[in-house]
Amino acid sequence: MISITRHYGQRTFAAVLLIIVLCVADSYFTIDIVSLGGQELNPIMAYYLNPSPLLFFVVKYLMTCTAIMMILSIKNNYICGIRIRAEVFLVFFFIALALVVQWQLFLIHSATD
Repeated sequence: MISITRHYGQRTFAAVLLIIVLCVADSYFTIDIVSLGGQELNPIMAYYLNPSPLLFFVVKYLMTCTAIMMILSIKNNYICGIRIRAEVFLVFFFIALALVVQWQLFLIHSATD
């Protein structure tokens, strides 16, 4: 973890930690919503959720960590000739996960009213 701050900086390290925290929150809230009668809409993750919530959590966590490592390994990427830094991808995933967690909190709040 220390090498992340050395190569990418403290903001990137903070973004990685926040993405992991949001991943854990997303997993927890998904399991909670399913226990309240909801369903996992992602068929791949639903496949892992059916046998065991623990298996679901482990697979989701490992997939998130793998994606983070892949993003950090490319450092710079070119799309349509425009250079995009890895940090841009991390911000995108952070925002996407934050919106998912916010939606899940809304669903849980709505179900308990």
